[in-house]
Amino acid sequence: MTTEPIFKLAAIIIYFAAMIAIGLWANLRTKDLTDYMLGGRNLNPMVAALSAGASDMSGWLLLGLPGALYVTGLADAWIAIGLTIGAWLNWKFVAPRLRTYTEVAQNSITIPSFLENRLHDRSRMLRVVSGLLILTFFTFYVSSGMVSGGIFFENSFGSSYRIGMLIVAGVTVLYTFFGGFIGASYTDMMQGLLMMTALLMVPTLGIIEVGGPAQMLETVTAVNPNAFSLIVGTTVVGVASSLGWGLGYFGQPHIIVRFMALRSAADATAGRRIGIGWMGISMAGAVFTGLIGLAYFAQHPELTLNNPEAVFLAMAQILFHPLVAGFVLAAVLAAIMSTVSSQLIVCSSALVEDLAKMALKREISPRQQVWLGRSGVLVVALVAMSLAWTQNDTILALVAFAWAGFGATFGPAVLLSLFWRRLTAPGAMLGMVAGAVVVFTWQYTPWSSLYEIIPGFAVNLLVAITVSLFTNKPEVDEEFTAARELANAGRLGEQIVAR
Repeated sequence: MTTEPIFKLAAIIIYFAAMIAIGLWANLRTKDLTDYMLGGRNLNPMVAALSAGASDMSGWLLLGLPGALYVTGLADAWIAIGLTIGAWLNWKFVAPRLRTYTEVAQNSITIPSFLENRLHDRSRMLRVVSGLLILTFFTFYVSSGMVSGGIFFENSFGSSYRIGMLIVAGVTVLYTFFGGFIGASYTDMMQGLLMMTALLMVPTLGIIEVGGPAQMLETVTAVNPNAFSLIVGTTVVGVASSLGWGLGYFGQPHIIVRFMALRSAADATAGRRIGIGWMGISMAGAVFTGLIGLAYFAQHPELTLNNPEAVFLAMAQILFHPLVAGFVLAAVLAAIMSTVSSQLIVCSSALVEDLAKMALKREISPRQQVWLGRSGVLVVALVAMSLAWTQNDTILALVAFAWAGFGATFGPAVLLSLFWRRLTAPGAMLGMVAGAVVVFTWQYTPWSSLYEIIPGFAVNLLVAITVSLFTNKPEVDEEFTAARELANAGRLGEQIVAR
């Protein structure tokens, strides 16, 4: 037996131990449900930015994007461009306003509770519908992450799929169960740094191995003459669909909850700079990994890459000592687990804050609320593990439209609630339902080649605005003005500090 698997396994164990240690440390800082679900609104911009990025990208950044570039070249880079633009707009315009408005609106700690408080929905139907939508989408989303973990261990270490799935699920649930939002955020930050480091190391050493930039360009062009073209091989609908991914950011609960947890609206500026900087470096690393991998395997025809999406993993194991390669493999786990932990917290908040607490109809102590939140994490994790027990492509396929589902369902509601006074609870609720229906049914229409988030987002906006104009205007002027002024004051304060 060679020592290579031992080195890799040692790196994975060290990584797991670090994540669990952070979760246990975060447990000491968790006193009530606001701490458990939102970190006591005391998240610094670096943690918020890196945790948002890590929980957003998942395994797509290290596996899917390099694999797509390996096969088609820069024609598949439009999705990265759309995501970067969407993330910048989200930090620039949504983050400061959402941070202030959620506090003004009765200190809301979840998106459903914010929409209910913002729109003064006394029927509570908007909150229930929102909570159920989050719970439905994210339970399957979490399950897909666990499936990815099982596949990772199966392919990297030769373990069975179920053992790998249980290891990833167990470690992630452990640090999330005890650490809550604080634990998830700080582990996500560390995982984001690990992902970025790996995406810098692999292409840097890879370009040296293929003979430098000029030789890389020559080799890639010989294999695929159109590899460096953003246009060849694309269509107008294809480019629009890829750019449309950026719309999803406005409605992703596990991302925008970081905005709600910032110390103040002024921190959004620093968060944007850190987050977009991380995203740009990581995206560039993923793009270059795919292209450099194409050049490397073209120069070494004796090597075979059976799965293009494994180009990052293959290059890491070829270029580095097994121990270093183990930490690079850990970066893939980091991408998977950071997303799962954040989604577990959002699912728990929907189950506890938006559904269970309303059903109980009585006051419970802060510690009881924390344990209720932990119970929510455990329940969602168990359901997700049961769905992932048998590897099922339909679960993985759901992830492809889950981003569209959240973007088209919650995106317009969040934007209108922050920037339009006249939004009403019936308008928001019917718009969300309409957006969800479009996402679920779009694949059966003649126009299914267009990414469903675009029509879903548009229909949601149209329905929400139309219904709001024909329903009673809620009494929100004072709150709306206060939230806007606080957000503007935070932005002004940041500009003064920058000078």
